[in-house]
Formats: sequence, structure tokens, C-alpha cells
Amino acid sequence: MKNILLFGAGKSATCLIDYLCQVCLDNNWHLRVSDADLQLAASKIKGCPAATAISVDVSNGEPRSNLIQQADIVISMLPPHLHLLVAVDCLAHSKNLLTASYIDPEIKKLGDQIAQKGLLFLYEMGLDPGIDHMSAMQVFDSIRQQGGKVTSFRSHCGGLVAPESDDNPWHYKITWNPGNIVMAGASGAIYKWNNSVLTIPYSEVFAGGEIVDIPGLFPLAWYPNRDSLSYCDIYGLQEAATFIRTTLRHPSFCRGWNTVVNLGLTDLADFDDIRNCQSYRHWFELKRQVAPKEIAAGSRRDEFEEQAAFLGLFSDDHLEIAERNSAKVLQGVLENKLGMHPGDKDMIVMLHEIGFEAAGKKREIKSCLIVKGDDQQQTAMAKTVGYPLGIAAKLILQDSIRLKGLHIPVAEEIYKPVLTELATRQIVFEERKS
Repeated sequence: MKNILLFGAGKSATCLIDYLCQVCLDNNWHLRVSDADLQLAASKIKGCPAATAISVDVSNGEPRSNLIQQADIVISMLPPHLHLLVAVDCLAHSKNLLTASYIDPEIKKLGDQIAQKGLLFLYEMGLDPGIDHMSAMQVFDSIRQQGGKVTSFRSHCGGLVAPESDDNPWHYKITWNPGNIVMAGASGAIYKWNNSVLTIPYSEVFAGGEIVDIPGLFPLAWYPNRDSLSYCDIYGLQEAATFIRTTLRHPSFCRGWNTVVNLGLTDLADFDDIRNCQSYRHWFELKRQVAPKEIAAGSRRDEFEEQAAFLGLFSDDHLEIAERNSAKVLQGVLENKLGMHPGDKDMIVMLHEIGFEAAGKKREIKSCLIVKGDDQQQTAMAKTVGYPLGIAAKLILQDSIRLKGLHIPVAEEIYKPVLTELATRQIVFEERKS
């Protein structure tokens, strides 16, 4: 009997666990779901006879190592800083590893050892990164096989609230890690646009206001992701005139968040400045007083005043600073005001705009994915992050994927079967050529 070990049973793991439970029932395999919260892990397996819920402190080396030693494949849905602990044990015990997280520098150092042991460590196997890589490479390979050349690549993706659940002036609700939302764009951005490499500071990441039309939906705004250029070589697009990866939001969100950033509401090192603030109003007014007048007003004053009021930033409610900075205060505000309500649905939107030349003509492909969640458990985010991981784990255990080494899913051996099965779950791209 083959054994799958999953670390982490949070929101994004719900559909993954459902999928793996069924796969284990179908193949006479067994799934272990490990989470710090045993009750949470138990609730996610829903009494599946092919699954066991356990609780292990992943920072405790011996029990973590013992669990990994008993597994045939390991999936980590832990916070990114904990992946290395799992990876080192997987390497020591010769176990394949899957995760939706980015490859970090410490994991890259293990690349040669992973390959030498004949293991597959598959990273970036979720939504963005993950489905974006697979769907883009499928289009690139198709263009190249027909003798064409890719000349530009603009890739956009956003986790949003579905239109029927959009009921606030930010046109946004939290479907992902709120800490990541608060600090989005904090490292600035770098990308290629019309043969020029552009480096954008944090203060300008949300200022562009660039709009993209989404087929079958409505226009959305985008802001550039941190480092688009790191994928140029991986995609084989070194000569593309434009190469950018972005995040999608409603236009009013980007306008409002640009003001939030430039007011210093996401500051990480301002405890001494705000420690005596007694209320949210006091904190907010203090930050506006030290900001330049045009920033304090916002680019659309009435719009931002409505957004700020919705978040409770004019409230006289008591603010307990307790060694926190503005970023932590803001995170608490967002979790309180922009959370998903019972009955709300989320939505994933991904759009690739791919320019290419073929037979002497300039052409463009727009490849679009729109996925809506079913409810608070079967969310679009949980589907699009979880299913790729589950499908890949199944294919590896069935020896359908035999790739070895440290990889992200850009090889046809991975993307073709995974995208094929995703399509059976209504996760499918629609292409338009012009």
C-alpha cells in the first residue's frame, strides 16, 4: 500500500484533501493529514476510511522525520518558511516532495543532491505559480511546434470575490493569506516592457492603473508582481520584447491601495510613532498628518473616504497597539472588515496575452480562465491550488510522471496530463486568436 503524507490542512487544502481521499479509495492507498490543529485535520478528511488525521509539531525533528520516512510521497501546504525542514527530511529519506510555493534559494542549493538521488521535488504546483506555468507553456510549445515565435507575454492572475458577492467599496474580500495581502508589492517589481527593463519601487507598484479586458467578465486593473524576469529563461523567452506577470484587482482597489501604501499604513517599523494611538481614528489621522497633502487626500478623495470608512478607519473604537506596527494593525482591520461571509463565493481569473509571429504575420492569443467557488469550503482558490497538487501526486505514484530533480511544472510530461484532468473539473482555458 502506498502512503501519501500531507502537511497542512488550512483553507487551501480542502479540495486537495477531498481529491486525495478519493484517489486513495480508488487505488487502495492511504493518506495521512498532519496539522497542528488535530480537530481541523479530522474535519477535513470527513471520516474517510482511507485517511488518518494526525497532529505533529513540524518544527520537532524526530516525529516529523518519522512521518516522512513512512510516506511514499510528501505534499507540503505549510507556510513557506517551513518547507525547508520538510525538504531536508525528504532528501534524507529519499521521498518525492510537492508544494505550491516558490522555489527559494535554500531549496536551490539542494538541487544537485535531489537529482543524484533520483527524486522529484516539484515546486510551484498550485495556481499562481502553477496553473499559470502549465497553461502558458502549453501555448508556447504549440506556437513553436508550428514554426512561430513568441514576441511578448503578459500574464495576469487574481483571487477575487465573485460579482454576486461583491458588496463593499473595495470590491475585494480575503480569500488567501491576509499577511500576504497587506505586504503585496512591498519588494517593488521588475519586468520587461517594449524591450526596456522597468524597475518599480513599492510606492509606485499600485499607481499605474493599467486596465485589461477580461473576456466574458469586465475590465480589471493589474499591478506588476515582484520579479517577472526570473522566468524569462525558464520559459525560453529571453528575446521577447515584453515579459510581465501581474496580479488582478478591481480598478478601485488599486487606486485605494496606492493611497494606503503611500500613507504608510503598511509600515513595518513605526511602532514608536504609533504606540500612543488610542483609537483607529487616532492612528489613521496620525498617518495622514505626516503624509504629503496629495497622498493624504488620495487620487479620488470621495472614493477613498468611502473605502476608509468601510474599514472603520474613522472609528473611535479602542486600538490596542501592543508592540505592533501599522502593517499588523491594518491586517487586523482587513480580517475584520474584508472577510468572506457565509454564502459568499470567490473567483479566480487568469489571463495570458501572448503575442507571436507566424508565417510573417503578427498574431495574438488571449487564453482566459475563470473559476468560481461553490461555497466557503469548495472555494475557487482551494480548487485551483489543491487539484494540481493532487493530480501530480497521483501521476507520480502511478509512474506516469518520471521526471527527476528540482522542477516547476513547465515540462510537457507534467502540464499535459495535469491540464487534461483539470479540464474535467471545469478548470479550463478559453483561447481567442487575433
